[in-house]
Amino acid sequence: MSDSDLMQLYSRRILALTTAIPHLGRLSDPQAMATRRAPHCGSSVSVQLRLAEGRIAEFAQEVRACALGQASASVLGQAVIGRDRAEIAAARDALRAMLTQEAPPPRAPFDALEALIPARAYPNRHASILLAWEATLDAMDAATRAA
Repeated sequence: MSDSDLMQLYSRRILALTTAIPHLGRLSDPQAMATRRAPHCGSSVSVQLRLAEGRIAEFAQEVRACALGQASASVLGQAVIGRDRAEIAAARDALRAMLTQEAPPPRAPFDALEALIPARAYPNRHASILLAWEATLDAMDAATRAA
């Protein structure tokens, strides 16, 4: 990877997202939790949440990932409260398509994922970018099963 490629991949916009990740930490009484790990790079994201009427009412995340994974978790965290499983899954699917099929970025409120378009060229980073989304869906499924 050349220096210019690295500079494009880790743009100021991506780095700004990494400094403002919402909902960092843990919940005092989570209904469910899930962790996802990317084996290639060792990145991981743990999610704790509580659902109310099928929507995320409380959310916390612990993000130990590269800047791309952190940026993705930041965008998720900015709009996760009040979302149902279908909305999170649709955004995750749109993100995956954006990375692998040159599809457009997900729609609002997750449209800031557009900053990750340069990561298309680096498939080994895609798993890290998807971690927060996968962990959130896993935790939502666990909460639904527990209800």
